[in-house]
Amino acid sequence: MKKEILSTSDDVAARAAQIIASDARAAVAAHGRFVMAVSGGRTPWQMLRALANEEMPWANVHVVQVDERIAPAGDKDRNLTHLRESLLSHAPIPENQIHAMPVESVDLDQACRDYTALLNGICGNPAVIDLVHLGLGPDGHTASLIPGDAVCHVHDAEVALTGVYQNRRRMTLTYPILNRSRHILWVVTGAEKSPMVPRLLAGDAGIPAGPIEQANATLLADAPAAAEIAA
Repeated sequence: MKKEILSTSDDVAARAAQIIASDARAAVAAHGRFVMAVSGGRTPWQMLRALANEEMPWANVHVVQVDERIAPAGDKDRNLTHLRESLLSHAPIPENQIHAMPVESVDLDQACRDYTALLNGICGNPAVIDLVHLGLGPDGHTASLIPGDAVCHVHDAEVALTGVYQNRRRMTLTYPILNRSRHILWVVTGAEKSPMVPRLLAGDAGIPAGPIEQANATLLADAPAAAEIAA
């Protein structure tokens, strides 16, 4: 895994935006479309706002979700709420090219299958996402692959449901589709993440982030998050 340590979370967000824009231009040149999967979090929303200032082929960009809380439309807990505020308000991406996880469905198992079909329609079958943005939790979770949850053992589906975590069930991409992506971009900020960063870099299977493929991965971390790793 490549790694870059930057001073602040603002620096991380800006660098992430640069990397995404570079990948987007290359993907559109290569196959006419760029698909990125986005996780939630404060630094990612800064990253998406910064992306609006980059040279992006927005007409050919599709944004999908890495994970989402099972909550009503517009709920402050929804990643989609912040995704729309961060991106649609700042960048000229067509609204119909932001693809929300269907967490409002009455049949969530079918909704997982529907989102898989949508991904196949956009990214091929099996789906290969150009860039997946991931965060790292203080407990070692990534996406909504949560310690101790059965979702960490799902290998026969690419979109699955979790149990209750921090008061909400979630819909999440699973290891098979995450590990097929062309580029995984880790965006990790904050001192509370520092014990997990060495375990991530070591591929420690004792945390959910550990089994994510590293061959085509980049870690961007701020100084507090990187405090326990060598420069």
